[in-house]
Amino acid sequence: MIPAARAILLTAALTHVLHDGFSDALYVLLPLWATEFHLTLTGVGVLKTVYTAGMALSQIPAGLLAERWGERRLLVAGTAVTALGYLAVAMGASGMLPLVAFLLVAGLGSGVQHPLASSLVSRAYETGPRRAALGTYNFAGDLGKIAVPAAVALAASLVGWRGASAGYALLGLGATVLIALALGRLGAGDADAPTEERRLGTGGWGIRDARGFQALSAIGMIDTATRTALLTFLPFLLLAKGLTLAGLGLALAVLFAGGAAGKFVCGLVAERVGIVRTVILTEMATACGIVAVALGPLTVALGVLLPLGVALNGTSSALYATVADLVAPERRARAYGLYYTLIVGASAVAPLVYGALGDAVGIVTTLLVTSTVVLLTVPLCLVLRGALAPAEGVRLPV
Repeated sequence: MIPAARAILLTAALTHVLHDGFSDALYVLLPLWATEFHLTLTGVGVLKTVYTAGMALSQIPAGLLAERWGERRLLVAGTAVTALGYLAVAMGASGMLPLVAFLLVAGLGSGVQHPLASSLVSRAYETGPRRAALGTYNFAGDLGKIAVPAAVALAASLVGWRGASAGYALLGLGATVLIALALGRLGAGDADAPTEERRLGTGGWGIRDARGFQALSAIGMIDTATRTALLTFLPFLLLAKGLTLAGLGLALAVLFAGGAAGKFVCGLVAERVGIVRTVILTEMATACGIVAVALGPLTVALGVLLPLGVALNGTSSALYATVADLVAPERRARAYGLYYTLIVGASAVAPLVYGALGDAVGIVTTLLVTSTVVLLTVPLCLVLRGALAPAEGVRLPV
């Protein structure tokens, strides 16, 4: 029998796979919706923004409500809502407004997953290898990014996007039942009795270095906005270069596989050369990769997807661990909540802004703009270096 902690981790990991699949299947579906419903790139950006905004809006409330109701109920309810939102898209989407409404509902449901599943894993490994367990949970999400868009693209080419969306939604509803049964049997995710600290309540975010935290958040927001904009409009560019729908699913799988590797590789690189140097390297590599994809022929664009994925996702692993260096230990949970709300908010706005730009100047020019904007992180890294140097010492560039 699997020990309880491992069983909780496995359940959380599978939940992460499912939810990241819902989120990243949109990158395959957006071009199909644009064709069927005659959407502009601005309209496409609105749809992605609505889903991501829903996720951003529900994360902090989910964390607060879980203190009273427990993680299990909210996690199960959120997963069910996301699946039902997808099912509604498949069965009832007839234009822009229904898509907006259904995607907002699905996004609100999916936003509960990260804080609640992370909390479950942290609690399960309170006295064990917590960092390794959370790393496993985070990596699991990338499996969903790799597999689900490819599967949805293949299914859409065979039975249409409605059939593909409905099929994954039904899979999600079935998984919801399994999640509820598994966590219930393990007794995981029940509400705790109020602690003295919770009864008294304290203010503030516990940020030790406001300037450093602001620089870190700004880097995270630019990095996430760049990643979301690229992933939203890359499918349009690759299809315009002659890639098939099934090929698009495979191309995205390669990109996401690079992202999964990047989270692991860049963590090791950061240990050797320092956090700031790692971020600068990955952001410069991201800018170069975007230029190659935008200006090169299809063969070149496809050839750089794997290393581009490494750079595109690798930055986040270095940034995530850095939050803890800038806040008091007893306030890390709320500081992480603030940080993720900021970066997910930037991710929500990016498709709308870059979509409007794409309608005005075209996809290629828009992607070149994103490659330039991401370089703004380099001077911000110099500010971050000053905040981290006392704690990180020789591991950081001087």
